[in-house]
Amino acid sequence: MSKRQESKYKIDRRLGVNLWGRSKSPLNKREYGPGQHGQRRKKPSDYGLQLMAKQKLKGYYGNIGEKQFRRIYAEAVRRKGDTGENLIGLLERRLDAVVYRMKFAPTPFAARQIINHGHILVNGRRLNIASARLKDNDVVEVKAKSKQMALILEASASGERDIPDYLEVEGGNLKGRFVRAPLLADVPYPVQMEPNLVVEFYSR
Repeated sequence: MSKRQESKYKIDRRLGVNLWGRSKSPLNKREYGPGQHGQRRKKPSDYGLQLMAKQKLKGYYGNIGEKQFRRIYAEAVRRKGDTGENLIGLLERRLDAVVYRMKFAPTPFAARQIINHGHILVNGRRLNIASARLKDNDVVEVKAKSKQMALILEASASGERDIPDYLEVEGGNLKGRFVRAPLLADVPYPVQMEPNLVVEFYSR
């Protein structure tokens, strides 16, 4: 289960963005942070901008814990190529991110929950680890007994999001394939993500 203790929409208000592009976000009505000082605005420092970029990226993927996020960043640094692009590629390989992208769940938090409850198969086998890293051409599907779950059917039929090109999905069968790791430009984020600032934050 997710370790998130607070309302996910408080993350939206704290960061000042509709992080998942949802119509239910309170930021659509109140474009300021929570609490009595939420309406105060001040120009952030370079450190503040870098921290905000990190918090947005962590929050978007289901509020990943700092320790786990640092491990993903360290892996991105070890790999050849641009560290920011590597970071996005690793985050998009997570099983919960793929389940969310394939529209088998309405939010990253719901994706993590249905994985933990054993509703997802990878290459025909049940996998209940949300942070599991997929390989190219891995097949992800909803377990046969779970295909009539209202949460999954509603998410699949939702028009809030489109399925990106680096995934192939048979919507009617609730089955898809992870084709390749995307570049930043391929990922349909509702808000601007700046992995280069995350790299600067950890490189200080």
